[in-house]
Amino acid sequence: MSDAAPLIRPTRDEDVAAITAIYAHHVLHGLASFEEVPPPAEEIGRRRAAILEHGLPYLVAERGGRVVGYSYAGPFRPRVGYRYTVEDSIYIDAGEVGRGIGRLLLQPLLDRCTELGYRQMVAVIGGRETIASIRLHEALGFSHMGTLDAVGFKFGRWVDTVLMQRALGPGSTTSPEPVAGSKAP
Repeated sequence: MSDAAPLIRPTRDEDVAAITAIYAHHVLHGLASFEEVPPPAEEIGRRRAAILEHGLPYLVAERGGRVVGYSYAGPFRPRVGYRYTVEDSIYIDAGEVGRGIGRLLLQPLLDRCTELGYRQMVAVIGGRETIASIRLHEALGFSHMGTLDAVGFKFGRWVDTVLMQRALGPGSTTSPEPVAGSKAP
């Protein structure tokens, strides 16, 4: 493990294997995803392509030539009325957790989504005990919007989700312009 700050860059096709491995760890050992079986690299590649087809950012943190985390913004919900709202996802390599990589990945995600014209970002955080993710989002201006009690079942127990939200750019203070570079109507 190097102490050098990781490089944050857009994802490339060759990152899919590392992204798959990072995600698999979280599926098997954490609450960041409510999936229970890690999807294969082909499925992760398909999901990544769908995000990129929307014109949304998908970033990786790379240290010493190795992907140590990734983040992306996806459409919040499919209905057209939600077209100015995105949801963030952040996953960090298990050996790199607690080293500030989440913040390094989330800030440029916020910046890029703002540049694209999105107005709200939502975080749906698995498990109210996932304090590191909650604190990260708080530090970058997200507010608690509520908790959905016992909406997931994983590891033999009921799991809550914490909902957080942050305005992007002018938020809801003005009418939106069409989202730049996006497939959103």
